[in-house]
Amino acid sequence: MKVVAIIPAYNEEKNIGSVLSVLTQVEEITEILVVNDGSTDGTSQIVRSFGVKLIELQENRGKSLAMWTGVRHSKAPIIIFLDADLIGLTRSQIKDMIIPIIQGYADMTLGIFCSGRSVTDLAQKIAPYLTGQRAMKRWVLEGLDQEDWETGFGIEMAITRQAKNSNLRIMKVPLANTTHLMKEEKMGVVKGVAARAKMYWEIMKQLSH
Repeated sequence: MKVVAIIPAYNEEKNIGSVLSVLTQVEEITEILVVNDGSTDGTSQIVRSFGVKLIELQENRGKSLAMWTGVRHSKAPIIIFLDADLIGLTRSQIKDMIIPIIQGYADMTLGIFCSGRSVTDLAQKIAPYLTGQRAMKRWVLEGLDQEDWETGFGIEMAITRQAKNSNLRIMKVPLANTTHLMKEEKMGVVKGVAARAKMYWEIMKQLSH
């Protein structure tokens, strides 16, 4: 059964290589697709060095539209989304997320940080359904409306809402010793705080649906 890994990426030249180096070693992944969301750094060059499929967006469209672009460019029946800035990701963790779906005893899996950094561990304990690490059957996404794909970081809430409405079988998969960089670390305090505020606003708007 074909499995596509979709990675939305925006200015991730420092981090995406380590994610791709792990993904390319997972035999169950039949296609790797990176959507470069208008990056202005060397993200594209790093991705090309791995020989995986790269889709270039000329301007930054936001996480949800980058994800949707990836979905539209693949027909695989199983999709795993991963953030481009993961630290400590392992082959076994990816397998733990996709094998339950391949074998048919889960419709969706959620990768939950634990035993990594306290700040990211705590965030996922509070709101596990906001994780960007998730695998699912393609038909789950086909139930979303076009407006759901225009919600930026609110896409995680839209997918969660769709999952609950469809009574999906959902498994939480611990991602031990895995974390990611905070926006403030990647962008600096001022830009990072502004980006985080925008992210929370996009998520909060979905809570009212």
